[in-house]
Amino acid sequence: MKNKILFATFLSIAGFLSCKKTFTERAALDSTTLDNYYNTPEEVRGLTSTLYGLPWSGYENRAMDAIGDVMAGNEYTGGNDDPPFTNFSYAATSVRIADAWKVFYKIGGWTSEYVNALELKKSKGGNVAFIDPAIAECHFFKGVVYFYIARIWGDAPIVNDPGGTILSGNFNIPRYYKAHVLRFALEELKKAEAGLPETDIPGRVTKYAAKGMMAKLYLYRKDYDSARVKALEVINSGKYDLMTDYAGMFNSSNNNNNKESMFAIQHQLTGNPWGSGNQKNPDRGPSNLQTSEASMWELYAPSMDVKNAFESGDTRRKGSMMEHGWSNAQWKPKNANTAYNAFMASGYKYDTLQPTTDGGQKNATRSNIAKYVVGPGSAFGGEAVLGMNSGINTMILRYADVLLIYAEAVLGTNASTADAAALAAYNKLRSRAGLATKTSITLTDILKERRAEFAFEGDYWFDIQRQGFTKAKQIIEAQNRGTAGSPLYVTFNESYMHLPIPAGEILQDPALAKPAVPYY
Repeated sequence: MKNKILFATFLSIAGFLSCKKTFTERAALDSTTLDNYYNTPEEVRGLTSTLYGLPWSGYENRAMDAIGDVMAGNEYTGGNDDPPFTNFSYAATSVRIADAWKVFYKIGGWTSEYVNALELKKSKGGNVAFIDPAIAECHFFKGVVYFYIARIWGDAPIVNDPGGTILSGNFNIPRYYKAHVLRFALEELKKAEAGLPETDIPGRVTKYAAKGMMAKLYLYRKDYDSARVKALEVINSGKYDLMTDYAGMFNSSNNNNNKESMFAIQHQLTGNPWGSGNQKNPDRGPSNLQTSEASMWELYAPSMDVKNAFESGDTRRKGSMMEHGWSNAQWKPKNANTAYNAFMASGYKYDTLQPTTDGGQKNATRSNIAKYVVGPGSAFGGEAVLGMNSGINTMILRYADVLLIYAEAVLGTNASTADAAALAAYNKLRSRAGLATKTSITLTDILKERRAEFAFEGDYWFDIQRQGFTKAKQIIEAQNRGTAGSPLYVTFNESYMHLPIPAGEILQDPALAKPAVPYY
């Protein structure tokens, strides 16, 4: 098979048939299955449930950090694969870039084949009452992944019918203009908006999740009027609100699918949770929190620069970062060291002065990420953890985002705004953070608020990127990307605004190395 994108799509669909986890189990999509299966809502929803968890793993686990936060200057990292995203020395052979590409085109391929199969089932007399919403679900996921594709790679291929392309024998798929990839993503989200229900069980996307994602895409395209309209539709629906406990959204799976979560990658712990569990706990957790239940290797830590994103008194800081004095009385990790156990006897302490052999913590930036760290395991006062895996969901779209999208859309190209509705949306987040409200806001205010609100959630790079090269260069070159003892400042070039297409993909499809062409 010449085209790697298409071949990987079909291999992944075939391989996925053997999965037997509750949230991901489904039957094959051959004609026999379509004749005698997908006859009930449960069977059809079992198909689309496969889109919520496992296929996101390659992006969510590490590529999301490398692209969304390391490259943005929010995270400091070690190892071999991630430091190039600090100084923009990554190559087309990067494993993080390849992993992200594979995830997004895999999901794009699955959704295309699911839609084709479900449309065929309808033609065979399938019940449109539950098949049409499932098709809309597929359009939502396809719209989301192509939104990521456009932002990460810019000009990129669109593979809307992998099966048809394979049958055609023409595997020279070109790159299409970024604007056309964004348009394609928007069209998919519009289809999702039209077909999704207004409400569903917690965790399932709805019409308002599509509206929220559309608002985010419109804002990225600087279509402020459309972004404002869609964000306001979500706000006026009354279906979402801010969680009072900011930190609680990120440190306990008990708060999965909370009232602020509009779209989240769904996780679960099983006897073998590989791929179905959230693996951010070990990548972010401090090494002095490691136990016999929970691995901790702190691959990613807050950058020195991101600490400046939080105003004095901002309660989001403790919910986002562990620094000297941070504690959790419920977590009581233990190991073979008597001094360590005595130090942690009253609960976990983050202390940069205590000797590291006796419970202290002293990494390169003197801090650790708190978001999506659920603790040392159930035997040590935390929730269940299985080695690398926890059961907390990863939120991709929160209601907080919609509020700030609305405020920025009202601001538009103006220098500032005192619009009452925009201020109400903006100040709602500041009030939760324990900060004074403002009577007028600028784009600088909004971007600073976004950085503090969404730190370590894989989004800040896209906020920087959408400002355009001149502003992006100014932001990035002002950041200290080094350590507590060795500052680092980098030079940013326009070629860094998008990532290179993986080298292996170009080898399989040389057309990807040629100039982009129109899709429409």
